[in-house]
Amino acid sequence: MALLKRKGNGVKRCVLFAFIIVLLIFKAGDIGRKIYPFPYRETITQHAVANNIDPNLLAALIKTESSFDPHANSPAGARGLLQIMPDTGRWIAEQMGQSDFKPDQLYNPETSIRMGAWYLANLKDEFKGNQTLMLAAYNAGRGNVKQWLENQHWTGESKNIDQIPFPETRYYIRKVMLNYKIYSYLYDGNKL
Repeated sequence: MALLKRKGNGVKRCVLFAFIIVLLIFKAGDIGRKIYPFPYRETITQHAVANNIDPNLLAALIKTESSFDPHANSPAGARGLLQIMPDTGRWIAEQMGQSDFKPDQLYNPETSIRMGAWYLANLKDEFKGNQTLMLAAYNAGRGNVKQWLENQHWTGESKNIDQIPFPETRYYIRKVMLNYKIYSYLYDGNKL
């Protein structure tokens, strides 16, 4: 019972934090842009457009993955702005026709953005443009997402995110989508 109460408090804190951020953004776009900066905007836009991805979605993904730190490392070994695993980076490089890939290249912002945009577009093609499925696969792996769908653990719909077996993935999707809405509002004037 205490665990449930703690989980409930965590959710309440997340909702309160999101509400405060949204208020700040509504009240002062300049403050919002300081909290949600858009470094590498030209590079992000270039590679997003080349891969038919919304630049604000790619920025939201980077904000969620690394908070725009090109030297970010995860405990699992993911690297760079888009937190790409070395094996995934090698696969992406092969698919893109790059034969001289080295895992440390993932720390280079240009390389990370180019590979991450390509990978997100690849997931977009596989999951027929369903952003929720794309983000779930980016976080948990496409194999897990396919298995959840095949075994009917999840419908694949955003309204049923709570069906996803991995709590981290549920939280991740919500966080990226919130960041996406904020970036779209701050940098394109879209409504929240």
